[in-house]
Amino acid sequence: MSNVLPPSPAQSSRVLVLDRVRAEGPVSRVELAGHTGLTQASISNLVKTLLAEGLLVETGERTYTGAKGKPRVLLGLNPQARYSIGVQLGADWIVMVLTDAAGTVMARTRMRGARSTAPVRVVSAVATQIEALLALSGVDRQLVAGIGLAVPGIIDLQTGAILSSASLPLWELFAVREALQKATGLLTLVDNVATAAVMGDYWSGAIPEASAHCTLYMGASINTGLLIDGTVYRGASSNTGLLGRASFERAAGERATVEEVAGPRAVAARARQELAAGRQTIAVLDDPANPFADFAAIASAAVHGDSLALELIEESAQHIATVVVAMVNILDLDSVTLAGPSLSTAGSLYLTQIRDRISAEALSAPKHDVTVRLSAQVTDAASVGAAALMLQHSLAKPAG
Repeated sequence: MSNVLPPSPAQSSRVLVLDRVRAEGPVSRVELAGHTGLTQASISNLVKTLLAEGLLVETGERTYTGAKGKPRVLLGLNPQARYSIGVQLGADWIVMVLTDAAGTVMARTRMRGARSTAPVRVVSAVATQIEALLALSGVDRQLVAGIGLAVPGIIDLQTGAILSSASLPLWELFAVREALQKATGLLTLVDNVATAAVMGDYWSGAIPEASAHCTLYMGASINTGLLIDGTVYRGASSNTGLLGRASFERAAGERATVEEVAGPRAVAARARQELAAGRQTIAVLDDPANPFADFAAIASAAVHGDSLALELIEESAQHIATVVVAMVNILDLDSVTLAGPSLSTAGSLYLTQIRDRISAEALSAPKHDVTVRLSAQVTDAASVGAAALMLQHSLAKPAG
């Protein structure tokens, strides 16, 4: 079974209509035609079908076009029509959310990460947690569209396997989609964490006006998800935005990737080098084998004003800002969001550095601004987005 089949034109129209209603709130049929570019006849037929399926409802509200104008009945999305589960598979933490059709998080739970545990055991534990989440929420299982699974690394979208992952080497070539689908009995789709995160921001309404947007996702690695005119850009193999793998020349003949100089591992390694050289910090670096815990300690120390920690975080942010500015200029972006567990503590420090660099160096400045913000759900963006990807896939298909 392939992960996702391309939608037909009819399915695309369904998604377009539902997406506009979700994003804009109660809206009339006439407004839908204007916003989507579909004909009045197409809108009428689609709305009739979506009302019959229970996905849309007539809200009872009306707008008036003038003193003699016929009142227009407003349409809204029925949030209880469909539900979805999003799973964010991480090395340190696994986050699970249950969302309704509007993308509202109904329930959330998390468990220890998957770095050193056999994939089969993790899948079994995740399935158990999902069953508990559904039981506690009281949601009718028949209304659950399925599971969206966000994973780090290079993926095979068709087989649902992780091809390579720096943070989850035990999962390489493991058919995680098939395993989770079998364990839960729920349709499961797999995508990478950055694509899921950008979808989560879009579905939550955080970037409704952006025509060219990227979400920078920083976990163990650094990636970006791209959204162009409301559509996720996937590239040839759905492995776009591998920003952390971009390389540059550090010294004569020496090259390094962004992750090697700015990622959590790199920041932790630099901190240990500085401590060995006699520098001081309030950050407690307990476990040389766990650079991500070290990074969290450094990030916390930085926001509390520790000079060494602040220096390391700002240096990391400057390297990342360099490649983000390049993306802004190459793709003519008008919006950038920062997300991911590695930005949960010191995200504001990264935001300041990246925003200042874009403000100073964006070539599009004479034409438009570039909005730079932290995600409203910095840590859980990928889980919410994974649920949204499943919802979008489900809503594209007519009932039955």
